Amino acid sequence: MMKFLKALKSNKSGASAAEYALILAVLGGITIAGANAVGGGLTTAFGRGATDLNSAATAP
Repeated sequence: MMKFLKALKSNKSGASAAEYALILAVLGGITIAGANAVGGGLTTAFGRGATDLNSAATAP
């Protein structure tokens, strides 16, 4: 039984798949956070632009 546990412990074949999954999860989180930050900035910028255009259109 101890021989089997030592062999199982030294088996590293599944480690690379777990590492790739972890890297993908971290990169996905960073991508989503970046998209939310850029999206919020774009919403603000277009909102200000629309306000300025409306103000210019109604000005005498």
